[in-house]
Amino acid sequence: MREPTSPTAPLAAFPPQPEEYRSRAGEFYGFVAWSLTYLLFVLFILWSFLPDEWIVWSGVTWYPNREWALLVPAWSMVLVLLTYFTYFSLALFATPAFSDISTITDTKGRLLDPATFDFADEGAATEMYDIPIALVNHALYDRGS
Repeated sequence: MREPTSPTAPLAAFPPQPEEYRSRAGEFYGFVAWSLTYLLFVLFILWSFLPDEWIVWSGVTWYPNREWALLVPAWSMVLVLLTYFTYFSLALFATPAFSDISTITDTKGRLLDPATFDFADEGAATEMYDIPIALVNHALYDRGS
C-alpha cells in the first residue's frame, strides 16, 4: 500500500484505495456543519420573531438586542457586495494598458523564425509557435494585396 499524498509525493494512489481503507471523516464533518448551520438558522429565526415573554419563559435570561436581527444580515450583504467590488477593482488594476507590450506577448512566447524553421515529415505534427503580431495584422487587415 502506498503512503498518503504529501508535498514530496503529491500524486494520489492509482487505482483508488478500496472503501474499507478510506476515511469517512469528511462526511461526518460535512454533516455536523450542515446540522449546526440549520440549528443556528432556526435559533436566529426564533430569536428574531418570538415575543420577549416567550424567550424569557423558555429560560433564556439574556439575548442580544433585536436590532441585530436586521443589522447582521444587512452588514453581511454589504460585505458580500464589497468583496465583489474589491475583486473587480483588483482585476481592473492588474490589467495592463492597451499600449503595453504584455497585451500582445509575454516572456513565454515562442515566435516562429522562418529562417531556421525546418518542416517535418508530411504526417508529423509540427511544434507549436506563437504567430507574430505583424503576420496576424497582415492576414486580417491588409486589403490591398
